[in-house]
Amino acid sequence: MKKKKVAILFGGCSTEYKVSLQSAYGVITHVNKEKYEVVMIGLEAVSGQWFWYQGDPDRIAQDAWYHESLCVPVYVPTDQKTHGFLVMEDGRMHTLHVDMALPILHGKNGEDGTVQGALSLAGIPVAGCGVLSSALCMDKEMAHRVAAEQGILVPKSCSIKKPYEALQVWKDAQELKYPVFVKPVCSGSSFGITMVQKEEDLIPAVEKAFAHDTTVIMEERIEGREVGCAVIGTSELTVGKVDEIELSEGFFDYTEKYTLKTSKIHVPARVSQSTACQIKRTARQIYRALGCSGFARVDMFLTEDEKIYFNEVNTIPGFTSHSRFPNMLKAAGYSFEDIVEKILGEAL
Repeated sequence: MKKKKVAILFGGCSTEYKVSLQSAYGVITHVNKEKYEVVMIGLEAVSGQWFWYQGDPDRIAQDAWYHESLCVPVYVPTDQKTHGFLVMEDGRMHTLHVDMALPILHGKNGEDGTVQGALSLAGIPVAGCGVLSSALCMDKEMAHRVAAEQGILVPKSCSIKKPYEALQVWKDAQELKYPVFVKPVCSGSSFGITMVQKEEDLIPAVEKAFAHDTTVIMEERIEGREVGCAVIGTSELTVGKVDEIELSEGFFDYTEKYTLKTSKIHVPARVSQSTACQIKRTARQIYRALGCSGFARVDMFLTEDEKIYFNEVNTIPGFTSHSRFPNMLKAAGYSFEDIVEKILGEAL
């Protein structure tokens, strides 16, 4: 059987560029090479230029992939008959055909529907969430609105845009009650997020969040544990074991996500079987409500009285060996190779 060509996209103009490199390396090294031919497409961090990378995957993990001798510029056509990329080589343009694309791009300019839209214009099937669901899940405020319409509990919040009045922000925070979370509406890996304990720290936290986005959301803190579900599928859904984040202090920020210095992740979560089933049902409901497809990770809060609140959906979660998404599915009996196979199979 002829191998299918899958373009795996990595890098990108995002604060999560380096995380993307590690995740993409994890995926590339676990693709079934007997069934698929991998085409590595790197997005340069500063210019955003797309390149067909033809070197060793190890250089991706080391952030040493971008080199003229190993990279050829590629462009996304707007002709849906192309089903591939336009390649500029030796001053001439030719077509690099692919059967599908799997973006492993975290954060803005990759996880927010922009790349998914570009690939759709080129007639390239995309593994994972489409344009609308990617954009919707990236926008924390809009995702919460849609979930709330489905009867799912969400934290109380208010949005802030410039120019804003500090007095109004302080008033809103008092109504939400300290501590409050201040977040960029569209960001990932907890970049720009602050847990504010007192009034004098509020405006600096808002300005910090504005460095990442043009809209900031201020959100009440839900007292409870953070739990998550890894979901694969579109019509039929496969859900991994529920996981749980145990924090010693603060919140699950960027440092904790990638070092686990003072926190632990329990898979499966330390909850009863009935509670785990309810968490999975809620994850499926959120996944469907937001129009997700292919795969995603649904994050929620579980309170002491076992109420479940929606936190966020990561449409392109981490794919490193220690990432939550593959480890939840591993606990359910799926190897890393199985996970990649299921994701690519969904796209086909």
